[in-house]
Amino acid sequence: MGLKRRAFLHQAGVALALLGLSEVGLAIRADRYQRALAQPTRRKLALLVGINPYPEQVCDCPIGRGTALSGCLTDVDLQRELLIHRFGFQPSDILTLTDQQATREGIEVAFLHHLVEQARPEDVVVFHFSGLGSRVRLADSQEQNALVPIDGLLPTQEDAAINDLLEETLGLLLRSLPTRQVTTVLDLSYSHGDEISGLRIRARPSTPSGQPNLAEIALQKQLLSFAKSKPAASTMERSDFPGVVLTAADLYPGAIEGQWSGFSAGLFTYALTQQLWETTPRTTLQIVLSRTTTHLNQSVGLGQQPRLSGQRQSLLAPYYTPPLAPPADGVIRAIEEDGQTLQLWMAGLPSLVLEHYGTSVFAVVAPTPSTPELRVQVKSREGLVIKARPCCASEVATPLPPAIVGQLVQERVRVLPRAVGLAIALDDSLERIERVDATSALATVARVSVIATGDQPTDYVFGKANGAAQTLATSFAPDSVEESIPLPTNLSPAHNGYGLFNIGHTVVPGTVIETSEAVKTAIARLTPKLQTLLANKLLRLTSNSGSSRLGVRASLEMVAPRDRLIAQQETSRAQPPLPEAKLAALGVGDDDLPVVPIGSRVRYRLQTIAIAPST
Repeated sequence: MGLKRRAFLHQAGVALALLGLSEVGLAIRADRYQRALAQPTRRKLALLVGINPYPEQVCDCPIGRGTALSGCLTDVDLQRELLIHRFGFQPSDILTLTDQQATREGIEVAFLHHLVEQARPEDVVVFHFSGLGSRVRLADSQEQNALVPIDGLLPTQEDAAINDLLEETLGLLLRSLPTRQVTTVLDLSYSHGDEISGLRIRARPSTPSGQPNLAEIALQKQLLSFAKSKPAASTMERSDFPGVVLTAADLYPGAIEGQWSGFSAGLFTYALTQQLWETTPRTTLQIVLSRTTTHLNQSVGLGQQPRLSGQRQSLLAPYYTPPLAPPADGVIRAIEEDGQTLQLWMAGLPSLVLEHYGTSVFAVVAPTPSTPELRVQVKSREGLVIKARPCCASEVATPLPPAIVGQLVQERVRVLPRAVGLAIALDDSLERIERVDATSALATVARVSVIATGDQPTDYVFGKANGAAQTLATSFAPDSVEESIPLPTNLSPAHNGYGLFNIGHTVVPGTVIETSEAVKTAIARLTPKLQTLLANKLLRLTSNSGSSRLGVRASLEMVAPRDRLIAQQETSRAQPPLPEAKLAALGVGDDDLPVVPIGSRVRYRLQTIAIAPST
């Protein structure tokens, strides 16, 4: 959808004249949202912003690979396709601002024009920003968080203005919406920690000092003046955000970009949207975020901790909208001129699986259960787009229906390469002779290859304990890291042994020793661990809880002092869903976590349930 350009202050004035605040509370449980969505008048609006090519005058980034971001436009695509195909957003109701469009003024005008002017009470609104975050120091010496637009030039002696979109302004814009069913997703971090070699951190390294832009101050005054006239808004703190806010990371190591074969993306956005492709209508936002966090910790070992904030209560549905489409792995994005080659957008597959995909088979979700199932087979992949053609002739006599753009696809047969191995990079801190010895020794280990950093995705890094904490691999390939622990920053000189590390400054447990040793001795010692890591990788490649049609449910139950369900998980496409009575029995505390009294007796139950009917 294009954005009409109007004079900024005129636009703000028009928008402010139309503002209204809803007094509908946010503490509505997921089942109520599901009923409310049946109302045909409910509208869903989204503004998605992504910025990659920050200039040096804005970024103040170290020279080299980190001078610009590369995955923010992919983030916008990930969100857009998800909102349309799983949550029922109309394409015309989603506005995207990318790169040079995403100026400070452009973002604010788009917010006022597309969201504030059009939204009504009970509407659903999503605002997503992928780019740099920053801390800024204003003239009164107070520091504030900010979103960095493409024209967020650093202050100079000649011009002390800070042209960032201040967090305070964003909060006021969000509070100006006439609905409180707002989800804000910020794939950025405000604090930039120590550099991690080769990784892009979505935070400005410096903390600029200066004055806010005059137009920013004018907008804040207008929004504040309006807020004071509304009792519901005036009781909120200026820093409060309505609805829910999902932030990729606030603290070290910050929001990280992932680099896979053929594409980059924000690690948080990719993990979040991948979880949402496979979620079921009863899955709450808290469960989605918990699974997203687990994925981040397993895949990278960086300890990136997403944050959930805002004026929300427990058991919210993601985007205030239970998914309207069935769980899926992707969608038909285009059909090529030959009418047989389908372009599939496959954001619902785990990244590790996507990286190693072979000639797998997908089923096109049919409009009715009686419609014959069309199956397609993978022919090639470029980034998140797979090209597939019809295959596997149906046994029914009825002709197969043609594929239609927008139809969802579900995995039916997963084909993986025979020769899956571990890709090991050598740490940059190793001396030349150490690298030669390591390459020679690792070459003798079955299904382990040594790669040059930056050439291809890396599973692990071989390095020295007292050097790997400062210099790690320059490749970034999540989803291949087993559980890991932070590497101490105060290692004693005795920690001269070698070990295995992932790209996130963490050591693989049990691989580092305190005593000095030769490189070949270390490789011999680590060979059993390498075999275990390979087995773990193969296991994760075959894991399919999101796409399996086999119904399996795992439950943690309290049996004394009373019988109660504590937690439950099941394969996403299993049927039937958990009964309403059991779901209501879940007990949660202030942090939305199950509460179990000390001394309780618990049991773990694993059961098979009915297989989902074929579509």
